Amino acid sequence: MNERRRLWVVGAVLAVVAAYAVLVPWLSGVDDRLTDFAAARRRPSAEHWFGTDSAGRDLFVRVAAAIRTSLIVAAAAAGLATVLGVTVGTVSALVGGRVDRIVMRVADTANALPHLLLGIVIVAMFRGNMLAVVLSIGLTHWVQVARIVRSESLSLREREYVAAARLAGAGRAHLLRTHLLPAVAPQALIAVVLLLPHAVWHESTLSFLGFGLPPHEPSLGTLLEEARSSLLLGGWWTLVFPAGVLVVTTLAVAVGAASLRAIVLPPKPSKALR
Repeated sequence: MNERRRLWVVGAVLAVVAAYAVLVPWLSGVDDRLTDFAAARRRPSAEHWFGTDSAGRDLFVRVAAAIRTSLIVAAAAAGLATVLGVTVGTVSALVGGRVDRIVMRVADTANALPHLLLGIVIVAMFRGNMLAVVLSIGLTHWVQVARIVRSESLSLREREYVAAARLAGAGRAHLLRTHLLPAVAPQALIAVVLLLPHAVWHESTLSFLGFGLPPHEPSLGTLLEEARSSLLLGGWWTLVFPAGVLVVTTLAVAVGAASLRAIVLPPKPSKALR
């Protein structure tokens, strides 16, 4: 299967997941936070396709709401990390000198810190806040984007048309806006897509550990955390369906990102083959 066909297949899978996440909570008319202990831990059936959790909430609706929450958090975090990485990478390469060295040392320090531990510290200060989860992921995942963009920007800075614009009196802001940012835009697009599955897993991990979103807020992480107690009582469906949706969604995004990268940024032929 070629890359374009694979991208179409992945796009179809993600479209189904997105439709499920958006339409099911809206069309069902069921409040995913409303408890009904009389219907607790019911197995999957025609009435409850994914069964119910320990509080009697319909998991088919609750998993859909969880996907929506996790994807919103992941998209915001990936966007923040990409914006930070592109800004730091382009400015560092354009200014150069001492500024570039200091920025790269800061990036090395940030990269050396355990991301999960640093994320827990950030979230712990604003526990249960969605914005804190977004910040914890975005502020710990910008370094790789910055390095890639800086490397590309350093190469672009030495191009003849950039040197000519500089000699003609173009300022740094003009060079950044006119030459560097448009050139690294494909890298930024790929970075956002590549960061999405990682951000979903990161949010799920934080929520699973109890440091992310509050328990009443449906996300894939909170559903997996709730499944631990139900699993001991035989409620396998409370783990299988949220975990299955998590794996399918993140795997589809990862495969789609790899295909998109191969299409947008094809490998350059080596000099030996030219």
